Amino acid sequence: MQSPFPELQLFITGPIYVRPEVRQAGLWPEFGHRDAENRKRFEPIMKNLKILAGAPDDYEVIIFNGSGTNAMEASIRSLVADGEKVLNVSVGAFGDLYHKIATVNGKDAVQLKFDPGSCIDTARLQQALDEHRPAVVSLTHNETSTGVTNDIKAACEVIRRSGALALVDGISIFGGSPSHIEDTRCAMYITSTQKSLGLPAGFGIAFVSPEALAKAEKVSNRGFVSDILAQLPRARKFQTLTTPNCTLANQMYLQMEYIVNEEGVESRFKRHLQMRDAVHEFVSGLEGFELFAPEGYRSPTVTCVRVPESMTAARLKEIKETLREKGYLFDPGYGKLNDALEQAGKRAVFRIGHMGDMNMDMLEEYLQTLKGILQA
Repeated sequence: MQSPFPELQLFITGPIYVRPEVRQAGLWPEFGHRDAENRKRFEPIMKNLKILAGAPDDYEVIIFNGSGTNAMEASIRSLVADGEKVLNVSVGAFGDLYHKIATVNGKDAVQLKFDPGSCIDTARLQQALDEHRPAVVSLTHNETSTGVTNDIKAACEVIRRSGALALVDGISIFGGSPSHIEDTRCAMYITSTQKSLGLPAGFGIAFVSPEALAKAEKVSNRGFVSDILAQLPRARKFQTLTTPNCTLANQMYLQMEYIVNEEGVESRFKRHLQMRDAVHEFVSGLEGFELFAPEGYRSPTVTCVRVPESMTAARLKEIKETLREKGYLFDPGYGKLNDALEQAGKRAVFRIGHMGDMNMDMLEEYLQTLKGILQA
């Protein structure tokens, strides 16, 4: 049966373009997740993940079934003890999500919130640490809703000096830029498959420090799949705690071999910077359009663009449908952010995802098409 669905080139912020070779690997044989065939897939996957992350030898790799959000919840359930406070630092929607995860799990959570389009101000972070004395702090490496990349090395240095553990959401940047785990020594660095790794959704990934494992021993009610100590024995056998998506595992085996041994980690990071710079040049050539993130904090994987006053969020949704007819999926901006911006009398934004295995030829063709529509 042929697909009844249209083939669209995805320029959203995830899920993203999956190259044909990865799709084809989805046809490889299924396997038993407690059989020797499992290790043939997951041992190379997990070793290559550590190479891509630049993670120190003493960090553990845990693969969670589900999504990056599952791994984020595991970090809260496993590392925030009763009677402790968690500080959730937010520069946008996905920093807000970390705070929501903490509150719905009954944790004593406070939030340090920056305006959308801003980055973490370490002076304000220090003030919040002094005021609240949290045991754990969550922060976002790359805020997908705004295209802001935080200086997590500086932020984690401040957090570590305060004696707190740092939880880093790197979901939309991992695989497109250095993770800085060795520099930050964060307790957990969390990501997932469906963004800069260039894979379908289905796994959350965590790099876990020895400090985090020691802390988890002192935390009660960690749940089951959200318990990093329950996950650990299986992870050390290159397994998952519960039955994995075997199709995705086959695809991930192929993709991680490609990233590390064919394209090369540094070449991959360089390509993402080149795509970012091409998008920035494109925006600079559009009258009335501006980059949303501040200079020096602009993401290598997603660009957020402020539109002229005459262009509304409703118009951006119309542009999405126009581009759909041309074979592209356009991102008309994070919905809640645009609602808030317009209610405050501010200009709306749209996003361009440039991550994973997208190449310059694909990007330039899309930008040329987009330019004609935006300037019409």
